[in-house]
Order: sequence, then C-alpha cells, then structure tokens
Amino acid sequence: MNSHVSEPLSQGRAELVETSLFGIRLFGGSFTAAVNAIMRDAAARSGGIVCVANVDMVTRALSMPGLAGAMAKARWVVTDGMPLVWALKHLNGMAFAERVNGPRLTLELCRRAAAEGVSVFLYGGTPQELELMRANLLAQFPELKIAGAVSPPMLPAEPPFDAEITEQINQSGAGLVFVGLGCPKQESWMLAQQPHLKPIALGVGFAFALIAGTKSHAPQWMQRNGLEWLFRLSQEPGRLWKRYLVGNSIFIAQVLKHLVTRRR
Repeated sequence: MNSHVSEPLSQGRAELVETSLFGIRLFGGSFTAAVNAIMRDAAARSGGIVCVANVDMVTRALSMPGLAGAMAKARWVVTDGMPLVWALKHLNGMAFAERVNGPRLTLELCRRAAAEGVSVFLYGGTPQELELMRANLLAQFPELKIAGAVSPPMLPAEPPFDAEITEQINQSGAGLVFVGLGCPKQESWMLAQQPHLKPIALGVGFAFALIAGTKSHAPQWMQRNGLEWLFRLSQEPGRLWKRYLVGNSIFIAQVLKHLVTRRR
C-alpha cells in the first residue's frame, strides 16, 4: 500500500484560519496545523466533526443546505484538493494555505494516535474493506489501538441519530472516529451523531478504499497539479463523469464570478 506519511510535514502557520469560499465555510492553513488541531480535540474527547472538503463537496454545498449546514457546524473544514487551495491563495489572500489530503491526513493521524496512546474507531466501508484497512494500518503502526470497526448496513441518504452505535463508539474509548460513507452521507451521519459523540469524527470517504488497497493513489504529479479528479474519473468513468463534469464547471463559474465582482 502506498503511504504519504513519510513525506516531510509542513512548518507553516501554526493554526488553522477560518474563512469562506463562495459563502461556504472553510479553514486554511498547513497540513501540520490541521493534524495538531485534530489531535488536540482527539485527546480532549470533547466531540466535534471534521469535513475534508474538495471541489465536489463545496459545489454540492452550494445547492444542499444540509451539507452547507454540516460544514458551518463542523469543528474544522480542511481543504483537500488543490483547486480549493489555489482559490484560497488567490481569491482570499491566504498564501499559507496547503492541501490537507484526506488519505494522508488519516495515516498521519493514525501515526500520531499510535505514538500518543489515542485509540481510533473505523465506521463505514464494506466488511472486506475494513478488514484490509485494519490490517494495513496495523502493519504500518503496530502500536495503534483500533478500538472498533463497524461496516454499517445500507444507510439512508440522511442517516438519523443512532443511539446504539454512538454508545458503542463512546464506550470504546476512541478519540478519533474515521467515517467512510462518502459525501454527503458521511457529513449527514456525523452531524446527526455529533451532539452525543465524545471522540472527534472525520469524514474521510475515499481514504478507506485507498488505505485498504482496493483503489489506487493518483501519481504525485497529478495530485500536485490538481488533476487527481482526472485519475479517479479514469478509474470509475460510469459513476463519476457527471460529478466532475457538473461540479468542476460550477466551481470554475464561481471563481470567474468572484473575479468579475471583485474587479468592479
């Protein structure tokens, strides 16, 4: 399995900075700042959710009040996807903004959790995916305590509060819950459970498949140049073509609208 944890961590701005893009709430900052902020919350076990935002999430939120609401109520909304980072740099003047890649973030948080004695809980994916993910995580981080792993049955688009699973997660002692249900279902699930959860929950979706090894990472040059969507599209054209065609077009239109408005 490919891992990005070995990449040197950034040493930029120490804290994440709240901002917004097209009216959607985000936080800009370095990868290290994101990891440190989330680990503080994990150690405190005071709850909260983390949205790992990309272009698809932001453009969906423009027309989905529920998703926008989850992002507005989240503890952190980090920027996964170079187009968002570029937009924060050039439209919001946040030169310190960096990409907070979901799979890399998951692995680095697991590395830190293993070193600091914080246990994690996995919720989502298929049973096979969870088994592979668990095995790969423990192969990389033998000291990591995985307090539980649950592959839920098919959930509705807007999952309700689930007292049983929330109690199971709380009783496990986990400080981090990685949620892999896909956007926007995972954000809806986290928002419903959030008032009752002690650990901080992160919606990391595609990271489950990447860490399990059932899907592949895009080459580094594609990630650096904001072309990871093209790699994913080549893997699953039937499922993803509409998402990227529509979502990317909306994003570009919003950027142009912002630039035109700013010049007036």
